[in-house]
Amino acid sequence: MKSQKKWIVAAAAVIAAGTLSLASVAGAAEVELRLSHWVPPTHPIQPTGMEPWAESIKEDSGGRINITIFPAQQLGAAPDHYDMARDGIVDLSFVNPGYNAGRFPIVALTEIPFLVKNASDGAAAMHEWYAKYAGEEMPDVKVCVMTPHDPGTFHSKVPVHVPADVSGKTVRPANATIARFVSLLGGAAVQVPAPEAREALANGVAEAMTFPWNSLYLFGIDQILHEHLDMPFYVSQQMTVMSKLSYDRLSEEDRKVIDEHCTPEWSKKFSDGWAKWEAAGRQKMVDDSTHHLYEPTEEEIALWREAAKPLLEEWKKAVEEKGYDADQIYDEYVAALKKHDALY
Repeated sequence: MKSQKKWIVAAAAVIAAGTLSLASVAGAAEVELRLSHWVPPTHPIQPTGMEPWAESIKEDSGGRINITIFPAQQLGAAPDHYDMARDGIVDLSFVNPGYNAGRFPIVALTEIPFLVKNASDGAAAMHEWYAKYAGEEMPDVKVCVMTPHDPGTFHSKVPVHVPADVSGKTVRPANATIARFVSLLGGAAVQVPAPEAREALANGVAEAMTFPWNSLYLFGIDQILHEHLDMPFYVSQQMTVMSKLSYDRLSEEDRKVIDEHCTPEWSKKFSDGWAKWEAAGRQKMVDDSTHHLYEPTEEEIALWREAAKPLLEEWKKAVEEKGYDADQIYDEYVAALKKHDALY
């Protein structure tokens, strides 16, 4: 309720200020778009992904399209970002579909552990695969770029080496799929967006989390969690989407520019800087004696793989309940990952 009120207030402010502006004046040459996201402006997704993407759109439109970026939940809470774009509160938004449990079952396949080995090639594969289904599952927005983070793992106050170690622990999961995984292992999921994770850990509400490496430093979590499972096994899906209301208001010429920036190639470029930045965080942990990395044995990895199998079966059931052929969708996804050399 609190986040909903914050969103409504922000929406009213935006509308009142007249900043929802895909130039409504007939014949206007400039288009102003607002891109909202929920991580700090220092997060690499902004300087290495959003800003170059926005600059390229401006250049290719001959300066007609300008995108202003609003970071750190200025215009709304993280879980609200899909609806903010759907309702035209913002023109573009950075969405984590996993913050809306059960709402987008097809794209949730990207959250299943042990499928993706790297984020940038994985992003291209995901975009190519999901383009077939995005219009049906997310009809109110245009999916522009898909940006999974570099594969993440468990970080905790006490060691987590095998699935049984999760039992009885409170864990902040990356998304709804990992929350279900925690529950399957006998743990309790504390579902809060990334910006609120540190507070949950500091207050003892959670004692472990799943996260990529360098973001631990960005959010100050490295000061709380010192035990790390050195095994990449899941990614969290983020995507930048455009409001259909905003897209439809564009001229044909400007829509073409947007279309040319909503491609698998741009998903890879958009993701690459963030992926490399996250991966560099692991070496920081290795070099810091206050942090302990545990590399599981082959037998222990097999235990993790076995423990994750029910997630795929549950995903298939959820997709089939929506009337889709789950096996076909899964096979298409694996084929795309293989094509882009991103399969785990």
